[in-house]
Parts: sequence; C-alpha cells; structure tokens
Amino acid sequence: LCSYNIKKKKKELIGSHDATIRCVEYCGEQNMIITGSWDKTLKVWDINNNKQISSHDLPDKVFAMSCALASNRLICGIAGRQIYIYDIRNMKEPQQKRESSLRHQTRNIVCHPNGEQYVVSSIEGRVAVEYFDPSAEIQSKKYAFKCHRVTDKSSGMQTIYPVNAITFHPIYKTFATGGGDGVVNIWDGQNKKRICQFPNIN
Repeated sequence: LCSYNIKKKKKELIGSHDATIRCVEYCGEQNMIITGSWDKTLKVWDINNNKQISSHDLPDKVFAMSCALASNRLICGIAGRQIYIYDIRNMKEPQQKRESSLRHQTRNIVCHPNGEQYVVSSIEGRVAVEYFDPSAEIQSKKYAFKCHRVTDKSSGMQTIYPVNAITFHPIYKTFATGGGDGVVNIWDGQNKKRICQFPNIN
C-alpha cells in the first residue's frame, strides 16, 4: 500500500499485506485508510504517519468493501457469501455477521449515501438492495433483482454476466451498475425500476 504526494511528486510506502490487496477505502474524517486482502485480514492505516493502526482477522478472502461514512459503518463482502459489518470507530469485533441474500459469490458492495442501506452484486447477474438495521420491519424492505443478462433471439439461450461495478449518485441517490456484458444501467432503487441503459461499450 503506497501513498503519492502530488505536490512533492513523491511516493511513500505505507505498509503491506501477505497477499493481494483487493479493496481500499479512504475515511477522510478519521484520516485513515482501510484495506481488505486475500490474506484474510482487514488493516487500518493512519495516513498522517503512514503507520498501521490495527489488523483484524477474517474467516476468508475479502472480495468487496465499502464505507458508509454517514453512519460510521464499514461493510465487507467475504468469500463464502459472508458479510461483516463494522463500526469504524471501534473495529475490535463486527457489529453484525450476515450471509448474503444472493446465492452466488459476491462481486461488489457499495453503501448508500444515507448510511442506512447498501447494494451488493454477484457473479450471477443479480443485485440486492439491503438495510443495515437488523429489525424484522426494516429487513422486510430488502429486495433483489436480475440484470446484465443477454438472451440470444435465435436460440433463446441466455448469457449471464457478473455485475462488476456499482456506484451511487451523491445527490439523486440513484445508482449505476456495470456488468461483464459491457452495459451500464441506471436504477431508481426507491421505486425499484431501471431509469436508463447506456449502449454496450464492448
């Protein structure tokens, strides 16, 4: 893990993991970086001093990670469809341990700007909108849908693509998904509908 000072045009080594670093999250208010690795750990780094603050063992590889700064949460998508949710102010133990509602490997996970929801995608062309609040009333609002699938008109065969990228609009709170099919879709999560689809970029 390295930092680059644009003014000084200088690269500095912050630290390392024992295997590939899969995810990096920057927490500006706390002046720290959180990294998730295939060495089955999360590490927290002080970017002012380029020092490791803490290390946290996980049951398996980190595949996806996102910070909800509005609610001080960090969410990790781990191999085996596991999801760990932390309070970034105290990361000794996860606040919640869940199993993804999607039946296949997690591909990406991104927190909603409101800090109360997150969107998770899988390798099997599905996306789920979920909530941090574990109460039954709130959990009843979660839902999932299919996307990034292409059906051949002549044969009727359907090709299913992984949903590789998710990002939220900071103002309108809509979100975009990018799939292995080369297509970007824009979704209205609140009204559960697709707003538009951009042309295939392949």
